[in-house]
Amino acid sequence: MKRWIGFVLLAAAAVYGLVVVPSGDDMTQMISGSVYASYGLLALSLALVWGQAGILSFGQTAFFGLGGYAYAVLAINLGSTTASLAIAVVVAAAFAALLGYFMFWGRISDVYLGVITLTVSLILYRFFNQTAGDAWRIGEAALGGFNGMPGTPILTLPGLPDEPLSPRQIYLLSTAVLLFAYLGLRRLMRSRFGRVVVAIRENEMRAELLGYDARWYKLGVFTLGGAIAGLAGVLFANCVFVSPNMFNLVSSGQLLIWVIVGGLGTLAGPVIGCYLLLMAATALGTVNQGGGLAWLDPNLVLGVVLTAFVLLVPSGLLPILETLLDRVLARKPEHGARPAAPVSATSPTAAGVCAPRTLDEPPSPHTAITPRGSTP
Repeated sequence: MKRWIGFVLLAAAAVYGLVVVPSGDDMTQMISGSVYASYGLLALSLALVWGQAGILSFGQTAFFGLGGYAYAVLAINLGSTTASLAIAVVVAAAFAALLGYFMFWGRISDVYLGVITLTVSLILYRFFNQTAGDAWRIGEAALGGFNGMPGTPILTLPGLPDEPLSPRQIYLLSTAVLLFAYLGLRRLMRSRFGRVVVAIRENEMRAELLGYDARWYKLGVFTLGGAIAGLAGVLFANCVFVSPNMFNLVSSGQLLIWVIVGGLGTLAGPVIGCYLLLMAATALGTVNQGGGLAWLDPNLVLGVVLTAFVLLVPSGLLPILETLLDRVLARKPEHGARPAAPVSATSPTAAGVCAPRTLDEPPSPHTAITPRGSTP
């Protein structure tokens, strides 16, 4: 039962997000919900790559930003948002596959792998920051430099290019994509492929001695994680707009905090951590606007939260909830179970003849110790 707690929490959140929120017709809440869902999908991609496969990807935002920029450029030039979405996801996945090939076939260790992915993300951030001016155009699309591309076309329904989706439809689409991505990854990790990936994470050498080429499995997971992050970037471009900040160090750091706080090694935990911390940051920003805590920096709060969780709750929120639920269920007697009969003073157990004892407990002086196989 405790293993289903993450699924139950996400199912309850999905019902609330897909039924309760749209019924309120609050556009501000729906736009914020779209941003949360796109970031939740990004957190889910790192939950797969780092939590399930053990690949220390600190630069997962590189694929997030590439997906957003590829969609914006293609949508402006092609005019078809549906085709642009598909190609943008392929671009992010192809970049992840190319980067992963050089890293995994080069047998780079986990620490250097994390440094390389983070460096790639920062290089892209630096590059797109200096793309201001008319010289930096791809067809009709101007990259915009540090201002980004605020004129990104909104997704349209297939066959209806002149009818962009409303904020309510973008919100429903983003939330549904997050839910289906989680269910798909949950099923994938229960398959033979997923079990091999977990085995490689636990002991790569042993898995290879059993005949599995860890490089191909790592490359597959890394490419899939890049595709999911690219899809998250496309959804983010439709509810906000693309800019170099999608690649920056703050975004990468927040992503790591979401995963650690939610629970590394779980799929649902990072999504839950993402939503909780984003809502906390929004609430903190609202308080700051009132002037009561204007001195309190949200990034400082995130740093304190990360430090507290690393020191006090290193396993994360979801594993802690599972452990607490397991203890609660263990205290409850099973339904229909008969209570144990009381031990009388004259029973053999009370006399010490058949009483179990630990290895550290000395034998009773009234108990006969007989060698195995002999007759007393």
